Amino acid sequence: KKIEEVNRDFSMNGLRVLAIAYKEIKQNQTINVEIERDLIFVGLIAMMDPPRKESKSAVESCIKAGIKPVMITGDHKITATAIAKQIGILNDPSEAIEGHEIEGLTDQQLQEKVQDFSVYARVTPEHKIRIVKAWQEKGNVVAMTGDGVNDGPALKQADIGVAMGITGTEVAKDASSMILTDDNFSTIVKAISNGRSLYTNIKNAILFLLSGNAGAIFVVLYATVLGLPVPFAPVHLLFINLLTDSLPAIAIGLEPHNKNTMKDKPRDIHTPLLNKTFTTQVILEGLLIAIATIIAFRIGLSTGDTQTASTMAFATLCLSRLVHGFNSRSKESIFTIGVFSNLYTWLAFLIGFICLHLVLFVPSLTGVFEVATLSGIQLGYIYCLSCMPFLVNQWYKVLFVRSK
Repeated sequence: KKIEEVNRDFSMNGLRVLAIAYKEIKQNQTINVEIERDLIFVGLIAMMDPPRKESKSAVESCIKAGIKPVMITGDHKITATAIAKQIGILNDPSEAIEGHEIEGLTDQQLQEKVQDFSVYARVTPEHKIRIVKAWQEKGNVVAMTGDGVNDGPALKQADIGVAMGITGTEVAKDASSMILTDDNFSTIVKAISNGRSLYTNIKNAILFLLSGNAGAIFVVLYATVLGLPVPFAPVHLLFINLLTDSLPAIAIGLEPHNKNTMKDKPRDIHTPLLNKTFTTQVILEGLLIAIATIIAFRIGLSTGDTQTASTMAFATLCLSRLVHGFNSRSKESIFTIGVFSNLYTWLAFLIGFICLHLVLFVPSLTGVFEVATLSGIQLGYIYCLSCMPFLVNQWYKVLFVRSK
């Protein structure tokens, strides 16, 4: 009884315990199960294999990001529970289950209860596969880490198998889709953060391109329906697509990590990029750009010169799309994420701004791009109208997005 108490004491402190015992046998005696009876107890060896210092913060980051970390181990339930508590995986002892308990559950029962547990102790390779499948059947994307031969089947079953690069066996590495070169769990969290940022940047770049093109389409439709002169020459649209679209889109793709990236919940893998919310945003932002351009176009038409009207529409569309690049950096206001946190967007804006003014004022280019000479007042209208979509967008983000 004393031995069991000490063993339990060690285990509750997260120590791995070995019991040492011996028995004298004859030199030529056959080794069998019966020999392992009536052994003389020597003592217990408690070994400490503490989790890495960064493990707790990595687990906290996962939980904030809507990711549930669980522990699957062959260790004793008490030991596993103690370690899981240290790093924040386990809050209540009832969230731990042992392999023999899993065997008593059908696949359907395990699927229903699998989300109630955070620690799975004393499990076999077969148990690991059942656990992974149960999580997947609940509609979750499962990533699993492992290093041993017995982890191979479960690593292959998981959506993302992650093998240890230093201690991992070749079987585990072959069964995995990703290998951790430093065997550090926090590296997985960094990879998730990088992946989320990359996806967000691509999505924002697409939003920028589609909303800008939508604005141009709305302007052309407006002029066509009302029987007005064509607002853009082909060379205008070519200039916009090659310069004022491409540079900001590249800059948006280079947006640095947002501090709130790992505070968002995981996106549903079945939700398409062009969903209702995204499409609505494209249309609304495109309308803002179109309204500014149409107003500039009408101001130009009021002079009686169609080339002046076309030039004002072209310059406003071009400049408003350059400014719109700042809107598309994030779902949050530019003043929240930092006005100068992505200098590439400023570089893209300055290059586009300079090129536009070269087209408007250099005599050898004005003829090529079919633009008219504009007055200072007309340029003032263009600058003010080009900022309108940006100001409306930022006003909405400051008032509503932050409060959400």
